[in-house]
Amino acid sequence: MTDTVGERRPSGELEASVLAALCTADRPQSAAEVRAEIPHQLARTTVATLLARLHEKGVVERTPGRRGFLYSAVEDTHGLTARRMHRVLDQDGDRGSVLARFVEGLSTSDEAELKRLLEGNTP
Repeated sequence: MTDTVGERRPSGELEASVLAALCTADRPQSAAEVRAEIPHQLARTTVATLLARLHEKGVVERTPGRRGFLYSAVEDTHGLTARRMHRVLDQDGDRGSVLARFVEGLSTSDEAELKRLLEGNTP
């Protein structure tokens, strides 16, 4: 359900909310615990389905719990973002062109940060 009747959520918004809840948790979470932490009013089964899909994608680990599974993110939010960027880059056969267009769109400060990282200076 969204705020406006007939309005659809942006693609991936629910998965992003679930991942954000897992990344901020200090221990593995049940579907019910994740549901309580996200800003959307969703059925427990919807959250469980989202968690199962994220597990299939390899971005969430799950372990058996008392009543179902407990879930945790495999990486922090920065690592997950980098993983998504790699996945998108892998979908195009001309990596050089994609990277060139990406660099062209960087702000001056982002370009300087990227150059610093490429020179081996870690954050």
